[in-house]
Amino acid sequence: MKFIGLIRQDCGSRKMKLANTTLADLPKGVLRPEYDRAALSAGIVHIGVGNFHRAHQSWYLHRLMQQGEALDWAIVGAGVRAYDTEMRERLVAQDCLTTLIELSPEGQSTEVVGSMIDYVPIEDGNGALIARMSQSDIRIVALTVTESGYYVDPVTNAFHTAHPDIQHDAQHPDTPRTAFGAMVAALRQRRAAGTGPFTGQSCDNLQGNGDILRQTVVGLARLQDSDLADWIDENCSFPNSMVDCIVPSTGPDLIEKAQALGIDDTAPVSHENFRQWVMEDDFCAGRPAWENVGVTFTNDVHAFETMKIRILNAGHQVITNVGEVLSLETISSCMDHALVGALFRKVALEDIVPHVDAVPGMAPTDYVQLIHDRFSNPKIHDTTRRVAFDGSARHPGFVLPLVRKAIAAGTPLEGLALVEAAWARMCQGEREDGSEILPNDPIWDKLQAVAKEARARPQAWLEQQSIYGELAQNAKFSATFERWLHMIWNEGMEAALTAYCGASPNAERAREA
Repeated sequence: MKFIGLIRQDCGSRKMKLANTTLADLPKGVLRPEYDRAALSAGIVHIGVGNFHRAHQSWYLHRLMQQGEALDWAIVGAGVRAYDTEMRERLVAQDCLTTLIELSPEGQSTEVVGSMIDYVPIEDGNGALIARMSQSDIRIVALTVTESGYYVDPVTNAFHTAHPDIQHDAQHPDTPRTAFGAMVAALRQRRAAGTGPFTGQSCDNLQGNGDILRQTVVGLARLQDSDLADWIDENCSFPNSMVDCIVPSTGPDLIEKAQALGIDDTAPVSHENFRQWVMEDDFCAGRPAWENVGVTFTNDVHAFETMKIRILNAGHQVITNVGEVLSLETISSCMDHALVGALFRKVALEDIVPHVDAVPGMAPTDYVQLIHDRFSNPKIHDTTRRVAFDGSARHPGFVLPLVRKAIAAGTPLEGLALVEAAWARMCQGEREDGSEILPNDPIWDKLQAVAKEARARPQAWLEQQSIYGELAQNAKFSATFERWLHMIWNEGMEAALTAYCGASPNAERAREA
C-alpha cells in the first residue's frame, strides 16, 4: 500500500480559466500535464465520469503519461443518464481537464490531470456511445456506476432479469437504456465487423466486480442472442479489481477553493492522500503499464478487496447512520465523537476482523488503524449523508455478508446488529435534535414507512426480504437487533453506544434485556 503526495501549492493571485491553452500559465506550484495532449489518442471508454474516477483511474493513467507512456490509451468519457449531461458540458468546456486538490492532515497540493480527451454526447438510445465503443481503437470499456448499478438481486446475487431496464434492453437491443445494453450492442457490431472484443473493467466497490460485470453483460446478451452471449463470454475479459481513495462530493466551496488557488475549474475534485488499485492481469486487448505507477497486479485480488470492503466500506456503514441520527455532518466529525469513534474500533476489531485475512504487507488489525486514521482526516469534508446514500444496496453489499459469516462461525455480531438498528432508526427520517433527514435512498419512501413500523415492532425491518433474506429467521440476530433498536428509541443513540462500548453499567443491562 502506498501513500502518494503531491507538491505543495504556492499559488498566485490570478484566476486562470482551465483549458489546454492556459496550462502553461497556471499558478506556480500547480502540477500540470508535461505531455503533448494533442498527441494523445483514445484507448479507453469510461462510463460514469464522477469524482472518484477522475481522482483515481484517470490519475493513474495521467501519471503514466507524465512518464511518456500510454499515450495511445487516453480516456473518452461517457454516461447513460440524463444527469450525466451537466458533467459532460462542464468538462468539455475545459478540454476535459480536471483539477485535483489533495487534502492531507499536513496541508494540500494541487495537480491538473489531462488523461481524458473527449466525452461522448449523452443521447436517448445511446447511439453515440455504442458507435464509439465499436471503434477498433477502444480496447477497454471501464465503469464506475455505483454498487447498485449492476442489476444484481441483493439476496441471491443473481442477474436481475426482471428489472424494467433489463427487459427494455432485451427487447430493444439497438436502443438500450443501460451501460450494459450499450456494451452488448457495441460488441455485436465489433463481432460482425471482425474488430474483436474489448475488456470490460469494473471500478466499483463490489466483491468480485469483474465477475459481476461479466454476469450482467453476458446475462443481458443471452436475453437477446445466445450465440453473441457465448462469443462475449469466450472472448472478452472482465478482470476483478479493488479500488480505494476517499473522494468527497464537489460543492460550491471546492470550486471556490480552486479559484482561490488561481484556477477557474467548474468541476474540481478533492481527495485524500492515499490511493490503491489492485487488479487481475486479464486484458484481452492489451492494457497500459499501470504497474509502473504503483498498481498491484495479482491473482488474489479477492484477499485485498475483502479487506477493503469489510473494513473500509462496511466501516463507513458502521458510523454513518449513527452520525446522521446524532447530527454529525462529516465522517471525520463522526470519528472525533468519542462514542462513534469507539463504535468503529470495537465493531471493526471484534465483529469484522475475524473474517478478514492478511494481505502482503498488511495485517487486518493494522488495516483497521489505517482506516481509522483516514476516516479521521479533518481536511476531507466527506459528508455522512453522501456515505449513507443508497443504504439499501450498501448494507446488503457490505454489512450483511459479515452478519452471515458471524452466524456461521459463531463469532460476535452484537455490533453488526447495532449497526443495522442504527440504519433502521436513521431511515425513520428525523434526527434526535428534531431536524429532518431528507430522502437518501432510491427506495426511501418504502424504507421510511417500514422504519416507522419497526419502532413498535422491530421485526418489521428485518422482514424486508429483498434486503435481509433469511436473516429475519435467525433467532440470535433478530433478538439482538430488536434489543438495540428498542434501546435506541427508548433511551437514545448515545445510550446505546455507551452500552455497547462498555463504558457504563448500562452495558450489562443492554446485553441481558
